[in-house]
Amino acid sequence: MQKFTDDELLRMLSESETDRIEFKESFQKSDADKVCQAICAFANDLPNHDRAGVLFIGVKDNGEPVGLDVSDELLRNIAAIRSDGYIIPLPTMTVEKRHLEGADMVVVMVMPSDATPVRYKGRIWIRTGPRQGIAGANDERILNEKRRHKDIHFDQHPVHSATIDDLSRSIFENEYLPQAFAPEILEANDRSYEERLASCRMVVSKEDTTPTVVGLLAIGKRPQDFLPGAYIQFLKIDGTKLADDVIDEHEIKGGVVEMLRVIELVLRAHNSTAVDILSQPTHRMTSSYPHSAFQQILYNAVLHRSYEGNNAPIKLSWFDDRVEIISPGGCFGDVTPQNFGEPGIVSYRNPAIADVLKTFGFVQKFGRGIATTKAAMERSGNPPPEFKVDARFVFCTLRARS
Repeated sequence: MQKFTDDELLRMLSESETDRIEFKESFQKSDADKVCQAICAFANDLPNHDRAGVLFIGVKDNGEPVGLDVSDELLRNIAAIRSDGYIIPLPTMTVEKRHLEGADMVVVMVMPSDATPVRYKGRIWIRTGPRQGIAGANDERILNEKRRHKDIHFDQHPVHSATIDDLSRSIFENEYLPQAFAPEILEANDRSYEERLASCRMVVSKEDTTPTVVGLLAIGKRPQDFLPGAYIQFLKIDGTKLADDVIDEHEIKGGVVEMLRVIELVLRAHNSTAVDILSQPTHRMTSSYPHSAFQQILYNAVLHRSYEGNNAPIKLSWFDDRVEIISPGGCFGDVTPQNFGEPGIVSYRNPAIADVLKTFGFVQKFGRGIATTKAAMERSGNPPPEFKVDARFVFCTLRARS
C-alpha cells in the first residue's frame, strides 16, 4: 500500500482538488455518501494514474484545516466503509490520523482496483478532474478494458471451454441486474447484453464473450461441467464416526446462489426442534444448532474456498453430536492461522464471488461471519465453534448442546 510523507501530503493540501485529491470538512451522516462516492471513484481510477487517490477529511475546499476532532471512533467509522458491503468489489484503502498545518485531520488513501468497474450502491462513480459523477457507457468500456490488463484473481479468469450460451440470460437480466444496479442505470438502454455481462465480470469483454469463473458460478446453466469440484457434499451420519451408517446424502450443484438456497433447506430439515412448554409462560422452540451459524460458515466456505486447480467439494458431515464443514483452500492474503477469525483481518481470494453474494443478499457486511457464528452459538447455549486452518483447508466444527 502506497504511503505518503508529510511533505507529499502538504503539497496536495496546497493544490486544488483533482481526480486524485478530494477535501471534505467533516464526516457526518450527511457527508457519508459523498465520501463513499469519492472512495469508489478513486478505486476506479478512470484516468489510469495507477497511484493512490487521497481523501482529506477535516479540510476546507481551499485546503485549509478546520481543526477536526479526530477520535478513535471517527477513524473506526471511516475504516468500516471498506467492509460494509456498499462498495463492491472491496476497495483497498488505509485510514490514518495525520497532523498537518498545525491541525489533526483524517487521510484516506485508496489504491486503484484490479477489478474495475467498482460500484457504490449500484452506481459506478468516476472522477474527471475535481468533478465526480456516474460513469457512462464509454467510461464503463474503459474500466472493463483496464481490468483485462491487470493480474486478476482466479474467479475473474476466462473459462475457455465455455461459451456465452452456457450463461443464463434470464437469471442475469431478471435476478442479478435488478439487484446489482440502481434503477436509473438499468433504464439507460445504450448498453448491450454483452457489455453488461462484461461490466459485471461475467465475461472477459464485449468483444471476447468467453465466460469467467464467476460468470459460470453466478449465472451458469451447468457450472460443474466446467468447475467439477464447485459443489457441496452433505452427509447425515447415524453416529459419531465417519464409518457409521449414512442415513441421508446430497450432492448439491448449480450456481452458488442455488447451492446456498438448497443447502439451507436441507439443514433446516435436519435441525431438530424442541418445544419447551414448562419453563416459560409461552411456548419456546429451540433447535440443536442456531441456523445463522450454519449460514455464516457456509457463506464463508463458498466465498473463500479455492476454485483453482481443486476438484474437492465443500464437505458438510452431520454427526449425532456435531457438524463438520471442510472448505478446500486455506489462508489467503493477510489471513494466517494465527489471526484467523480476528475482527478486521479480511482478505478475499474471490472478490468477484463476494460481489455476487452481496448482490444476492447472502452477505450484508464483510468480515463478520465468524464473529456472528460465535455470538449465535453462545446465545443458543452451544459450545463455541472450533477451527483448524492451514494452507490446504479450513475445518470447522459446530458442536450440539449438551
